[in-house]
Amino acid sequence: MLYVHILSLSVHGRVILVPERETSMPRTRNRAHKHFQLDPAKISRAQKALHARTETEAIERALDLVIAEQQSNRLGAEANDRFVKSGVEIKDVYGKLEP
Repeated sequence: MLYVHILSLSVHGRVILVPERETSMPRTRNRAHKHFQLDPAKISRAQKALHARTETEAIERALDLVIAEQQSNRLGAEANDRFVKSGVEIKDVYGKLEP
């Protein structure tokens, strides 16, 4: 059984929820060996910030954060587009918008 805890992080003023696994890393069936030249200090800082037990887990969580942020941005942009296209009238109650 896999127990999942939620770790919340504040990134750019937004709270992001990241699953924090109680058990070891997932099995290797969907993994590929990749070789990168990365800054060890950045990996260490990410590992501490993400409360990851291993460097691999830190990189996995960092990638999950980037993917979640991109999805959030995409959904926000889509919602904004729907709002603008809806034709709703915006009332300038403070008199700050240009005519």
